[in-house]
Amino acid sequence: MRLALVAAIGAASLALSGPTYAQDKAQRTEEFAKLPYWSGYWVSEGQAGTTIGGIAPASIEMREKGKAPAVPIMSLSGFGAPWNDEGKARMAERARIAPGRKAMGWGYPMMMDAAAPLQFLITPEETLIISPYGDVRHIYTDGRAMPGEEDLWPTVWGTSIGHWEGDTLVVETKAVKNPNIYFHTAPPLSEQAHYAERIRMDGNRLVSEVTIEDPVTLTGPWKARLTYVRDDGFDRMVQIDFDNDRTGFDGQVNTIEPAHPEEQH
Repeated sequence: MRLALVAAIGAASLALSGPTYAQDKAQRTEEFAKLPYWSGYWVSEGQAGTTIGGIAPASIEMREKGKAPAVPIMSLSGFGAPWNDEGKARMAERARIAPGRKAMGWGYPMMMDAAAPLQFLITPEETLIISPYGDVRHIYTDGRAMPGEEDLWPTVWGTSIGHWEGDTLVVETKAVKNPNIYFHTAPPLSEQAHYAERIRMDGNRLVSEVTIEDPVTLTGPWKARLTYVRDDGFDRMVQIDFDNDRTGFDGQVNTIEPAHPEEQH
């Protein structure tokens, strides 16, 4: 009788403790099955094939033939954005100081429009977007809301909350530091900028529709369409060590600076 009572109590305790590990695993497997799988390493289509010189093949062809590239290059750099007077002043200052500045990476939003490859790791709870420059975006898709203003503070990659609409990842990003501080040709937007993205597969390409609104620097919404293709030259993501950044600039293209004497052997 006592053993039967103990067994009954144990069964009741398990019932009250919630789903079992097997049930959780089965449910999570089912949630994974609903998600797209964007395997491989992706690079901005207009930047595909870029070498250490920092100039995309499409840009070189444009210079030689005097034609616009078939795919826009660096759409988020700021040219053509609806800048107001404050935005125009910031763009002028960017042009003045850019040649003497080094990049600390790409940061957001420029990491999404770069010659550097991107990797998408998708789980039910969040999507990670990773670049070799140490850029990592955490896009939370677990149902949480965007934090209140008192819980937001500007960072290089901002705070991103997303959800899935079918196979489209819908993302809202806030609290991004002025991107131009981190990357010398990034748009000098304010920390009040609001970024909206819709990322999906279209055939063999990834497509991102981006809308940026910033009451400080823009007169209205700034829209851009980014496309990505798989870069078959990558078989792993190698993170770059900025302790040995020897990227230079000769006024036209990036160069490799000589090593410091103490680094030469």
